Order: sequence, then structure tokens, then C-alpha cells
Amino acid sequence: MRNSLSLACLTLLLAPLSLLAAETKRPNIILIMADDIGYECFGCYGSKQYQTPNIDRMAAGGMRFTHCYSQPLCTPSRVKLMTGLVNARNYSAFSVLNRDQYTFGHLLKEAGYRNMIAGKWQLYGSDNYAQQFRAKGTLPGEAGFDQWCLWQVDKLGERYDGPLLNINGENKQFENSKYGPDICVDHILEFIDQKSDQPFFVYYPMILVHDPFVPTPDSKKRDRKAKQRNFEDMVAYMDKLVGKIVDHVEQSGLADNTLILFVGDNGTNAPIVSELNGEKIKGGKGKTTDAGMRVPLVGYWPGHIPADKTCDDLVDFSDFFPTFADFAGVALPGKVDGQTFQPQLLGKPGTPREWFYCYYNPRPEKTKPVRFVRDQRWKLYDDGRLIDVANDVLEKHPIADLDATPGAKEAHVKLAAALKSMPKEGATLLKYPTGPAVSAKK
Repeated sequence: MRNSLSLACLTLLLAPLSLLAAETKRPNIILIMADDIGYECFGCYGSKQYQTPNIDRMAAGGMRFTHCYSQPLCTPSRVKLMTGLVNARNYSAFSVLNRDQYTFGHLLKEAGYRNMIAGKWQLYGSDNYAQQFRAKGTLPGEAGFDQWCLWQVDKLGERYDGPLLNINGENKQFENSKYGPDICVDHILEFIDQKSDQPFFVYYPMILVHDPFVPTPDSKKRDRKAKQRNFEDMVAYMDKLVGKIVDHVEQSGLADNTLILFVGDNGTNAPIVSELNGEKIKGGKGKTTDAGMRVPLVGYWPGHIPADKTCDDLVDFSDFFPTFADFAGVALPGKVDGQTFQPQLLGKPGTPREWFYCYYNPRPEKTKPVRFVRDQRWKLYDDGRLIDVANDVLEKHPIADLDATPGAKEAHVKLAAALKSMPKEGATLLKYPTGPAVSAKK
């Protein structure tokens, strides 16, 4: 009897890894993350305003998630995404990834992957920030990446025309005829083409479509000042670059063993107004509403991810870390807040999240945290507000009487217990480590 139970327990523990083995060998992984764009800006999510044919093609040939949630701002999202931990545990300052943090770069490198990152870093504390934050964060090589082509590592500079980019530790100033996003993608394609017996991991936190809202190389007028129209051109160019990567993978014969994920890092910038299903949506970047946190997530891997599928399960940014561990076939190095969605990507039921927790305090030196727990419909803030988000997406009318709204009382009980189980204060509040970066497992 004891042996039977032990075997059953072992089978459960190894289930994610055996699921992967049944599907494929360890895949290459490409994670593309657009900057400052919510779910309302994509054709596959219903938009008729923006041109996103390549991402729409990925969704048609793969899986589109309807409930993926980031943090409301760039650095908090990146820290959560890369470490699998809620911000309360390891976020200390805007533009800083603490040096003691173990990232998915470390995880995959130790699993035998060769790693490359291109796009936007903003995790070291570059020279445009206050002195107390400069150089207090982590450099790309310290975060587990072998090669990189990045904007805003230790210097700021321009990001679009005539960019200043850090390429494998050296800052290079490009002429005005060169376009930063193009340079980053060229380095990604060169990395993919490098001969190796190792699988590869490419993390592409895009420069696009963050402000300034300026024309792209494909814009009809390169001196146009109209922010909304320039933004629409930037979305189209972002999609073009995503398509360039996907096409290159397919033309190189790597599509059968390459998982490609596309996601956004937070909501759209406030000056931008988009139309979706007849409704006007003002950009909500920096806010804890759906306009600030609900982002697109598309998974593409022909022959492995079922085509033209929609998944309504919750996905939190902390979930990417354990998902990559499952695809790489390795155990987690320690406790994380994330929950794998690998089975869902492969067309299996998995174990969907019942809720996710958000701790949002982007400037701990001067702001107070906002905390809440939510599921697909309900959202409970730590100040007691219960929101029926499905029917009040702008969060204008908190539920005043739990008994008067069907389902509200049950939702409150569940979410209150979840909120109580999570940390109230930032564990690293105003702590800026200056010691050596992490170099091994926790």
C-alpha cells in the first residue's frame, strides 16, 4: 500500500514533465513583449482600428488568452515576469531589478539554454535616474543572458531614430538613419541563426510602442506630429517586426520546436483612445483597472498548441517563470507565486488559477501600495471595495450590499481569504542592494 501511494505521489510530481515529454523535446522559447499596449489594440481581440495581421495570424494558428494580467507599469511588470514573484517580495525601486534575484534567464541558462535579450532593459538604474537608484540594479549578463542588444542599460539616449544601444556591454550610438527596433530584431535573427546543439531562449521586451509617439520607417510622413495616428503606425510596425521573427523561425525550419509567446507589459498610454466593440477605451497605463493591466497573450507553436483556440483561464505575469521551467523540463529552484499554464498551451485542462494577487507600488520611496485580489469577474481591494468588473469595467460602482448582488457574498469570502494569505508590505521596501549579482540557484 505504501509503495502504491509513493508511486502515485511521484507520478503527480512528474506529471508536468511527462506531459512535455509526450508532446516534444525541449523547445526553443521566444517571448515577445510589447511596451505600453493593452488588449484593445489587436485585431484578434476585436479591434478594427489597428492593423495587426501577423499577431492575428499567430492567434488563428494558436491560442489566444482572454484573461492575462500584468502589473500596471513597465518595471513592476518586468520584475514580476522575470522572477515569478509578486512585487511585495522583491520590488524595491523603479528601474531596478535587485541583484539578488533569480530570473528566468538564470533558470533556462542552467537548464542548458543559450539566452539572448533585445529591446528595452530599464532594470539597472541608468544615468537619467536620481543618484540613489543609479547602478543599483542588475546588468543583462548578471540576469542570465549570454548576448544582448538593449536600450537603456546604463545610459538613456534615443530609442527610435538614431538610437543609443548597449550591445553585449558596449554602448553604440547609431546614426539617425537607423531605427532602434529594426536593429534589435536584426540581432535576434542573427542569434537564432547561430549554430549550436543547445536550445535557445530569446526574450524580446520591445521598444515599441512606448512614447514618444513618432513616425516609423513605414509612415507616409516622417515629420508628422499627430500622436494618435503615429501610435497607430507604431502598432503596425510592431506587428511587422513580430511577423519578421515568426517568418524567420518558420523559414529556418525551426517552427516545429519553437514556442513563441506574445504579450503586452501593461495598458496603453493615457493620451491614446481606442475603439473596441463600439466602446471608447482610454489608455489606462499606471492604473489598476482592466485598461491598465489586461493585456494580450497569444501562444503559437504549430502542431503542439491547438489552432484557433481561446483560453479564458487567468494568467498572471508571475506564471511565465514556472511555465518556462516546465517546458525546459527542470524543477523550480524554490517557491514562486506563479502557476504554470503549460498544460493549457498544449490543449490540456491544467489546473487553472482561482485568483491572482496584485501588489502595486511603483515608487516605494514616495508612494503607498495598492493591493487587490481578483478572478475573471470579481475584484477585492484591501480597502474593502468589491468590484463586479464584468459589469463595471471602469470600477465606478463598488458593491454596497453583498446580499443584493447574486454571487457577491461568495466572491467576497473567497477573495478576502486569498488577500489575507498574501504579504501586505513590500519585503524589500527602500532596500537597494549593492552587493554582487546572483550567480547560482537560490
